[in-house]
Amino acid sequence: MDLEKLQAQTEHLIEDVIKQADLKKGQLFVLGLSSSEVNGGVIGQHSSAEIGQVVVKAIYDKLTAIGVHLAVQGCEHLNRALLVERDLAEQKDLEIVSVVPQLNAGGSGQVAAYDLFNDPVEVEHIIAQAGLDIGDTAIGMHVKHVQIPFRPIMRELGGAHVTALKSRPKLIGGPRASYDKVDTFRQG
Repeated sequence: MDLEKLQAQTEHLIEDVIKQADLKKGQLFVLGLSSSEVNGGVIGQHSSAEIGQVVVKAIYDKLTAIGVHLAVQGCEHLNRALLVERDLAEQKDLEIVSVVPQLNAGGSGQVAAYDLFNDPVEVEHIIAQAGLDIGDTAIGMHVKHVQIPFRPIMRELGGAHVTALKSRPKLIGGPRASYDKVDTFRQG
């Protein structure tokens, strides 16, 4: 796989997702990544540390530049726990769990983030404002309700299917309610 091309494609993809999701400083973004799928294989079968490093660093750099926090979802062997910076976990009172991600238990994305983050910890759950799922890793459980899927500029990264999610507040109040002045409603 051409890693320079993958980096450029990932940067292009995350720039589009940032714009479409209208991410703001301080928000939380979840990434699910199957490097096996990016490399044209089957999820969980042939993880690639190199692909994980390229994809996670490209996304991390773009999100960090605008003050958005990255949470990297692990595979089912870690119950889809998420790797985040310790200061974020403490600030948001997230429950920290004890595990160090490995290539085949956590995945290439978590291993890359573990090396990249300043003080990484695993947490069980988060509620992110948006996310990117590269390779059908099922990130929806970590994006707040109401989730709005949208089509990013690229539908595939390497051989992996790409799905993006943003969110909006729930609409409440029934037929008597008005939503005309709610900015977040217009996002959906």
